[in-house]
Amino acid sequence: MVKTISVPHRKFKVFTRRDLDSIPHLHRFSGDELLAMKAVARVLPFRVNDYVVEELIDWDHVPEDPIFQLTFPQPEMLPEADLSRMVDLIRREAPEDEIDATARAIQLAMNPHPAGQVELNVPSVEGVPIPGLQHKYRETVLFFPSSGQTCHSYCTYCFRWPQFVGLDELKFAAREAESLVAYLKDHPEVNSVLFTGGDPMVMKTKVLRRYIEPLLVPELDHIVSIRIGTKAPAYWPHRFTTDDDADDLLELFEEIEAAGRHIALMAHYSHPRELATPVAQAALRAIRNTGAVVRCQAPLIKHVNDDPQVWSDLWKQQVFLGAIPYYMFVERDTGPKQYFEVPLARALDIFSTAYRRVSGLGRTVRGPSMSATPGKVLVDGTTTVHGERVFALKFLQARDPSWVNRIFFAKYDPEACWLDDLEPAFGESEWWFQAPIREMKASGMQPSWGTRSQVRKRITEFGHVEWE
Repeated sequence: MVKTISVPHRKFKVFTRRDLDSIPHLHRFSGDELLAMKAVARVLPFRVNDYVVEELIDWDHVPEDPIFQLTFPQPEMLPEADLSRMVDLIRREAPEDEIDATARAIQLAMNPHPAGQVELNVPSVEGVPIPGLQHKYRETVLFFPSSGQTCHSYCTYCFRWPQFVGLDELKFAAREAESLVAYLKDHPEVNSVLFTGGDPMVMKTKVLRRYIEPLLVPELDHIVSIRIGTKAPAYWPHRFTTDDDADDLLELFEEIEAAGRHIALMAHYSHPRELATPVAQAALRAIRNTGAVVRCQAPLIKHVNDDPQVWSDLWKQQVFLGAIPYYMFVERDTGPKQYFEVPLARALDIFSTAYRRVSGLGRTVRGPSMSATPGKVLVDGTTTVHGERVFALKFLQARDPSWVNRIFFAKYDPEACWLDDLEPAFGESEWWFQAPIREMKASGMQPSWGTRSQVRKRITEFGHVEWE
């Protein structure tokens, strides 16, 4: 049995928007600056813990410090007119329902669920949507356990911010695992389950067990890997070292491996400083000692990591600590995107420069990648075709599996920040995948899901799942 590695114990303490006045480090800001923070925190989620405040933020360099930018509300995250409205309401102590209504109107204008998450990602059984489950790509199902719909600290860029601000009608969550198990039994083409949120690592291990253990039965032996998307190794590494049930958590990872499943932590590291503390490094050692693999991903975020040196340092540190660089994402077109977004041309330059500075062990990373409506679109480079400068794009994942690894081209646009900002190259009026996407929306089905009868037929004919 793997035991946790000895590091000093720390009690978890969290601050929310109601605690902004009580965080001593914020006393360096003026009253107006603090009021602006409060205004932003009424619209976008704010939650930070004492470890982040005390050990990760360099308070001598705020507000420019990258971890401060990553965790604390910044005035420019809201359009100026919206910020002024919220500041005025708070300053004159308007009724709470008036403040909430204004905040809700601003939230709903911020594209709360991008990339077809609601209308395309949620499968149905006999016409009834399955709560807390998304199935965008054929081999992978995402599951949102209801007990894991918060985080140890919130990232200011988070594309899942609607999970945390009371938009219950747009929230993904499932209370029990029965619906997940039933769905997986009917879909043997699925070989990977990703637990996400929020952050599943906020759950006590005994709760996490209730979701994971049903997946380890022989009837689900087509499930090869169980993934957990988490920021805990960066924001609360004590979860794997000194928390009361840390040993039990590590035992659960071992049990998953012993049951013939691969366990992978999809760890979000946004900056090298998150890997620099002794407890963060101890957490990684403890996780790896169970046989689990840590794969590292994060978006490219202005004000936080829009520098190739930051990324090359991050990837080299990950390799040194035995983790695997996995993805550089493009910030999604939601929430305060205008504050964080980086043009695709610059993102490609940052990625390429950083990529050249690491050895082959660090070049497992892929990016810049957009998790857009049709799939994960890689910005693979720029080139000139028939005299036209273009972006070369490629699907790493897709709603239609036949699109995977397909290369296509967009007109070069130095200001474009997202797939929707790009135009097809060579005079095409629309992207070739747009008509199929419209058909998927109209039918409520997509090729990645297949149907029970289709899947059974393929298994009978071929002995395994095979698709056109």
